[in-house]
Amino acid sequence: MAFGRRNDEEVKLEETKIWVCNSDNCKCWIRDNFKSSDVPLCPICKSEMSLTTKELQVIHNHSKNFM
Repeated sequence: MAFGRRNDEEVKLEETKIWVCNSDNCKCWIRDNFKSSDVPLCPICKSEMSLTTKELQVIHNHSKNFM
């Protein structure tokens, strides 16, 4: 049975650029490689966002639609 098996694959973490909502009432953030414009607005509250970094699991965006 496979119920007790753990995933032995190591999770790769990397310093990643993200955009964080500037609103005090919103905790939304977006990875830089998933943004929809050069300087995105928050998809939740439509406030401005600031560029920063965060240690996150590596995820690649293979879509040709992102900026």
